Amino acid sequence: MNQTAPLSNRFRPTAGLVLLSLVTGLAGAALADDAPPAMSIIADQVRSQGFACDTPQSAKHDAQASKPGEDVWTLACDNGSYRVTLIPDEAAKIEKLN
Repeated sequence: MNQTAPLSNRFRPTAGLVLLSLVTGLAGAALADDAPPAMSIIADQVRSQGFACDTPQSAKHDAQASKPGEDVWTLACDNGSYRVTLIPDEAAKIEKLN
C-alpha cells in the first residue's frame, strides 16, 4: 500500500514532546545543579496551565520519581512550589506542594 500522507503530517512533533526533549536534554547536562534554562521552561509550562509562578526560584530533577517517558521536577516559585511531571504528548501533571 502506498503512503500518500504529506510529509508534514507524518513528522509533526507536538509541543509536549518538544518540551520534554528540551528539558530532558538540559537535565542531562545539569542534574546536580539548578538548571536555569530548564527552570524557565518548566515555569512557563506551569503558567500556561493556569498556575501562578511569578518568579521561579529553582527547578530540581527528581531522578527517583522519574521513570521512562515521565520526567519529574520540583519547581519552587516565589509564591508556591510544584511537582511537575512531564509526559510526551500530554499536558504536564502539576501538583501544588505545601
